[in-house]
Amino acid sequence: MPRLGIRTSGNLRSIAPPLWESDFLRACRGEPARRTPVWLMRQAGRYMEHYRGLRAKLSFLELCRNPAAAAEAALYARAWLDVDAAIVFSDILIVLEALGVPLRFEGDGPKLTALAGPAAVDSLRDPLQAAADLGYAHEAVRQTVAGLPADIPCIGFAGAPFTLAAYAIEGGGSRQFAKAKAFMYREPAAWHRLAASLATCIAEHANRQVAAGATAIQFFDSWAGCLSRPDYAEFALPHLRAAVQAVVPGVPVIVFGAATGHLLDLMASTGADVVGVDTGAALDQGWEAAGGPGRVAVQGNLDPAVLLAPSAVMRTRTDQVLAEAGGRPGHIFNLGHGIIKETPPEMARELVAYVHERSAR
Repeated sequence: MPRLGIRTSGNLRSIAPPLWESDFLRACRGEPARRTPVWLMRQAGRYMEHYRGLRAKLSFLELCRNPAAAAEAALYARAWLDVDAAIVFSDILIVLEALGVPLRFEGDGPKLTALAGPAAVDSLRDPLQAAADLGYAHEAVRQTVAGLPADIPCIGFAGAPFTLAAYAIEGGGSRQFAKAKAFMYREPAAWHRLAASLATCIAEHANRQVAAGATAIQFFDSWAGCLSRPDYAEFALPHLRAAVQAVVPGVPVIVFGAATGHLLDLMASTGADVVGVDTGAALDQGWEAAGGPGRVAVQGNLDPAVLLAPSAVMRTRTDQVLAEAGGRPGHIFNLGHGIIKETPPEMARELVAYVHERSAR
């Protein structure tokens, strides 16, 4: 069944047939696949010994800025897990650094020099130039694609405008996002200038990844779930929609956010081809909320903690997700969030093999 979405009218048929007909890209288009494609958010990460070996030599930011090492991390994880797509190794916050927000990583996570007010927003660098300055990330895509089998796509990604703006204003992660929300309410014009600049930057960053060989883009709106529906519609949605619509036509776009079960229809209204469903909603209910099969594809949504459970539990919960998908075209199997660092690597690999086995058609 062909996709009925907005962005697929310009499908890039110049993609080589093995890649165009890959299970992952077929699912993105809402078309039947040989089996349910699967990839895992944070599939190259601290749970893997190989990744820890790279990090023993390079800091996290050094790894992101080293195209050869970043490609090695992405390619090793893809091959070892036997997933149906690679995702470039990078971080959403490099966009903020390129815009002029100092960034460092410490033991408890990222630290940024917080934007204190409208003047700080207006002092940020030109968003198009900032995206161009992320050439190391685009080269990492190029080297990752060069090392992939002919039928395995590479996913590029960027943070969504709301999440990046929240990080920039908070100066790091947060539970309440009090500073970011106060900024939205008290300085709405400056907020929208910031979010619009971020939308321009991430769209250009995404398109440069496409030019380097990425055949799908995921926008991570990791913190959007903290917003009410009215606030999301006013302060986040217009800017994410602008970014989605600016991506090269025909390149599938995935939008994902944690704790966004109450926002799935709004996220789908961006025109994204695929909406990620986190563990807060049953996959079938989330799919219907987003528009349903034939209108949008979905990605998800096994709880990452299930990979800490015995194999039998993992298989039972995986069967449940597959049953909720019902074998309908347009389902990409993934976790409801990134792999937990304590995950036994063999369990992640067993999950991938089990999804492939159970969903073969």
